[in-house]
Amino acid sequence: MPTVLIRAALTALTALTLGTTLLASALPAPAMAAVPAASPQLDTPLPPGPQVKVGKLPNGLTYYIQKNPKPAQKLELRLVVKAGSILEDEDQQGLAHFTEHMAFNGSTNFRKHELVSWLQSIGVKFGADLNAYTSFDETVYILPIPTDRKEDIEKGFLVLQDWAGGLSMVDADIDKERDIILEELRLGKGAGDRMNKVLMPKIFNGSRYAQRLPIGQEAIIRNFKPDALRRFYRDWYRPDLMAVMAVGDIDPVVAERLIKQHFGGLRNPAHERVRDYAPIPPRQDTDALVVLDREAGGNAVLIRYPVTPVIEKGTLRDYRNQLVDILFSNMLNARLQELSQLPNPPFMGAASTLGKLTPRYKAYSASATVGAAGAEPAIEAMVIENERARRFGFSAAELDRAKKNLLRIYERAWNEREKTDSGVYVAEYTRNFLQGESIPGIAAEYRYVTELVPGMTLQEMNAYARSTIPANSGKLVIYTGSDKADAPTPTGAQLLAYADAARKAEIAPREEKALGTKLVTQPPAPGAIVEESVDPKLGLTRLTLSNGVKVILKPTDFRNDQVLMSATRYGGQALFDDKDIFNARYANSIVATMGLGAYSPLEVQKVLAGKAASVNVGLSGYNDVVSGASGATDIETMFQMLWLKFTGVRRDEDLYTSFIGKQVEAARNRLTEPGELFGDTIAATLFNNSPRAPRAVRPEDFKQVSLDRSIAIYRERFSSARGLTFILVGSFDVKAIKPLIQTWLASLPTPELPIAFRDVGVRPVLGVVKKEVRRGTEAKSTVSLTFTGKADYSEVEQVRMQALIEVMNIRIIDILREKMTLIYGGGMSGTLARIPYPHYAIGVSLPTGPDNVDKVIAALFEEIDRIKAHGPEQADLDKVKRNWLQGYQKSMRENGYWLGRLQATLTDGVDPASILTFEQEIAKLTADDVQVAAGRYFNSGNYVQVVLNPEKAVADVAEDAPAAAGGKAGGRD
Repeated sequence: MPTVLIRAALTALTALTLGTTLLASALPAPAMAAVPAASPQLDTPLPPGPQVKVGKLPNGLTYYIQKNPKPAQKLELRLVVKAGSILEDEDQQGLAHFTEHMAFNGSTNFRKHELVSWLQSIGVKFGADLNAYTSFDETVYILPIPTDRKEDIEKGFLVLQDWAGGLSMVDADIDKERDIILEELRLGKGAGDRMNKVLMPKIFNGSRYAQRLPIGQEAIIRNFKPDALRRFYRDWYRPDLMAVMAVGDIDPVVAERLIKQHFGGLRNPAHERVRDYAPIPPRQDTDALVVLDREAGGNAVLIRYPVTPVIEKGTLRDYRNQLVDILFSNMLNARLQELSQLPNPPFMGAASTLGKLTPRYKAYSASATVGAAGAEPAIEAMVIENERARRFGFSAAELDRAKKNLLRIYERAWNEREKTDSGVYVAEYTRNFLQGESIPGIAAEYRYVTELVPGMTLQEMNAYARSTIPANSGKLVIYTGSDKADAPTPTGAQLLAYADAARKAEIAPREEKALGTKLVTQPPAPGAIVEESVDPKLGLTRLTLSNGVKVILKPTDFRNDQVLMSATRYGGQALFDDKDIFNARYANSIVATMGLGAYSPLEVQKVLAGKAASVNVGLSGYNDVVSGASGATDIETMFQMLWLKFTGVRRDEDLYTSFIGKQVEAARNRLTEPGELFGDTIAATLFNNSPRAPRAVRPEDFKQVSLDRSIAIYRERFSSARGLTFILVGSFDVKAIKPLIQTWLASLPTPELPIAFRDVGVRPVLGVVKKEVRRGTEAKSTVSLTFTGKADYSEVEQVRMQALIEVMNIRIIDILREKMTLIYGGGMSGTLARIPYPHYAIGVSLPTGPDNVDKVIAALFEEIDRIKAHGPEQADLDKVKRNWLQGYQKSMRENGYWLGRLQATLTDGVDPASILTFEQEIAKLTADDVQVAAGRYFNSGNYVQVVLNPEKAVADVAEDAPAAAGGKAGGRD
């Protein structure tokens, strides 16, 4: 169910503000089932819904099977193992993650490198599609398989079978993989890693979790005996700890037969080790911790209250309790969000939530990103707002809004019950297996929610707040930040004093401001549709309105509750002089931060409670851009928001002051990060220090921003809709939407304004330019190469250049990673554009070690020279083409794809019908085309090379033996 989005957002904010990765709670996602005749009793366990078959083989392996048609001809396979880093012995730290890597390095039925190559040949892209991850308590293997060929389906199950019990674990392969994992470990080093080493023992109250971060210890990864790795695989990869999931376009009978065939023969060890879950001791005392790092990208505070066990029985009562908690969290966090909008806010952002620390433990916490005022006002505001909710509860209006929003989320999930991607379902079943989350299906869930939520009373919610928000318990107060921060750094004693003083402060009940119920109280006089035509081939209706605005309508059945909108015309930031560049860049953000019509942004949220609609307008480099989205029943709300964007600006100096203050602080925080200077140097070098280069913003830049000038620039471009063509794609009826278009779009003002882009002469440097940046204390480097030049723009040429890039990414992984073990990740990307002049840019980013920089550069240029001289391997090009075909077939059933392509036909002058001929263009693409493109775009006499190296020479950089990289390690992304 979609509550996972709400919970994940709250938990992610807590983790983000600390720079740590903690395991988040996840609630159910949508599933399809018949509506039950009646809800069960509250203490009745919720069985799996009829949409999924859950079974268990005699050896204990659990399986989940669901037939789901979206996307068509695609099957999502998963192997989920209840084994992660928490189970490692002392000599195995990092080997749960290492085992995951070895799944791609040879097995009973696939030689080393053969598996990835075969999967690529059937269109499964390495990293983007094929992947895996290791966390504390689980390892999950992700395998999407196309189902258009029977043999591919059967081979997909064979892959899972080998992962489950047939890994080769050859000594030579193990030794070679060490270097790749050490590169992954190196990639994770930095301020967050160093701070985690101090934070985790406190966060986990001395639990084993703090000593078993998934990336492991460098010394062990370098030196472990191969038998230690094989021992982990033998002990923990066993059927009673495994689940196989098959969700997608497949006959369930066939899926079940293949599961029994491939996994029925697995055997559990004769002497099974007990699969324990590490306990987390409860915290009874109060403690504080200050962790500083010169490269920390911001300051934050966290108040973690006592950890308690998670006791879930999978009943309707548990489900109802989750809904109560979601309503509570939404109301409380809306209050914290409101505080962040004050002229001098106590924090930049904050959240309070009752979330999971691990699958079996939860804790209440409050966290905030600290602004220029420091930790004291942030802690004071969080504690007081929590205490206010605990003492006085919430208002009826707050609860009503929270209920409306929650019900609308479930309504949309119900509406999309037959058009939900298989990946959503398989993620839900993964949580069911690992955490015991109930999976009754969206039909049952929607019924439960519509029956239960209206009956949740204010008295109950306030009682929940009193029992959930700790009153005077032990707690851990943490401050993290940069030791170069301008704000004074608090001591641990001061942190505790701030929290204690806030708890004892005099607090009054919150006052609720009365608001209207409509964004627009009086609709404008409608215009008219003066011209209409139909394109039956593309399913488009084209309208011209009485004010000159044009509309393209593309009704679809891809989703049942989604409408997307877009409009673009030439203009943008380039129309304004250099002295106005920051006012132009921030004009749309400044206007948006002050609200809409008569309301502030938070008031807009309140007025629109229960609605699903959003609109954004702004200035890109050379375009004025409009975008919007809504549910099928909220189209008029989206149009009203659009109309207000064009008919006035709400001026609010307090909100402007708050916005600028947070931007200044965010800019100051980012400058401590090594990557910021690196990115700045790349942009400055590439564009010869042009003031319009896309460099990182500095705190002093905001001295150039003026509220009135930003508003004037916004009005100059968005007081008129002249020259705009609004494209709408999604679940609407053409006849029904026309009256709304006449009222809200045909009434938009359209006074004269220039509709053209201005070429301000920004060009990349010519020749070969090389620079080095020395920043950061870790022994890590990044190689950046950028090839640029003029180019003739066409869709055909775009396809050729992208094919070149995709083939090169295959080679980068095959050679630089797998063969030479110089990198863990990285790759190439590029664009071909015709505005402001026809040109291209191809960028390469390759993180590596300082000792390997020259080797990486040499190896990359060797691959570039090879493809220029000989073209791509036909097998590699075929892999790219098959992946593209599968992506295209999926995209043709997505509203966003159609919207983007139709918009491109207007801005790039492309024939709209080309969207139907992409398969033919792919089929015509040859290896010779790619070779010619390589010669055209890889100009060895014209590129910019920037290398990020540590501040000290490699020999002077101290390598820490233990290493950590957050809550989970990814193996193949």
